[in-house]
Amino acid sequence: MSTPPVVAAVDGSDDSLRALDWALDAARRRGARLRAVHVRQYAAVWAQTAVLVAGPPRGDDDPVLDQVRAHLEGRTRDIEVEYAGLDGLPGALLPELGATAQLLVLGSRGRGGFASLLLGSNGLAAARDADCPVVVVPRPGREVHGEAPGGPGPRVVVGVNADNPDEATLALAFTEAVLREARLQVVTAYPWPGPTWMAPGEIAPPVIDQEAVESETRTLVEGLLAPHRARHPDVRTECWVGPGDAAGYLVTASRDAELTVVGRHRRRLLAPARMMGSVTQAVLLHAASPIAVVPPSPPQE
Repeated sequence: MSTPPVVAAVDGSDDSLRALDWALDAARRRGARLRAVHVRQYAAVWAQTAVLVAGPPRGDDDPVLDQVRAHLEGRTRDIEVEYAGLDGLPGALLPELGATAQLLVLGSRGRGGFASLLLGSNGLAAARDADCPVVVVPRPGREVHGEAPGGPGPRVVVGVNADNPDEATLALAFTEAVLREARLQVVTAYPWPGPTWMAPGEIAPPVIDQEAVESETRTLVEGLLAPHRARHPDVRTECWVGPGDAAGYLVTASRDAELTVVGRHRRRLLAPARMMGSVTQAVLLHAASPIAVVPPSPPQE
């Protein structure tokens, strides 16, 4: 069985070409094919109560794919590249590409929509619905406040929920750290209540020992990391644990990182639709590095 490709969604925008470059590098590191896919969106024409779809002209000409070939010229002698044009709605078709890909890579914005938006609807749909990890490559220049933890050198950052961990997220983070010869920063936040106002001028002290909570959280995370460390002994890991704002910590850590890895919510009985979660969505909107959104591991039989 051949190795699944790394798929780059392209539309001719500068954002999609940046994503294409990232996908080319990822495919080369993984020894995989690169597949550049252009979803040609066509107009819907309303007629009374029916929707008539006006498709694109017939023929194999696709200026976007021609642009992609020119962009990659002379850079793909050591890698197999495929080009595909699809006709339909990007928000529906892009997530489907994940069924046969090991990674789906997109730019943060495409040609359509409002330029002021931080992330396009197609990127959100793909990150929420695709069956493979989705990497969103942001525009350069995103401002991140605060100092990233750790020292110099290549870093991969991963967010871990100690109460509801997912092996697929950690597995991808360790794999990327190996491929990039980078250290892995593991970021975990634990919930911490704010002060409780009892009466004017009085504050009830916390009834929980914060140091004990932090220590217990760190112990849980170290246990989650142990099997991955055993499989990847050459990956240097750094575990950072703090109270409160997980998204804020991850966005800060994304500065100058090679990749920031976050998980997607599992489906729940009372909420069967696929969800990303507020932390993942905040990281997608604000992180300075490329962001990988990982679908949850399949449930154990």
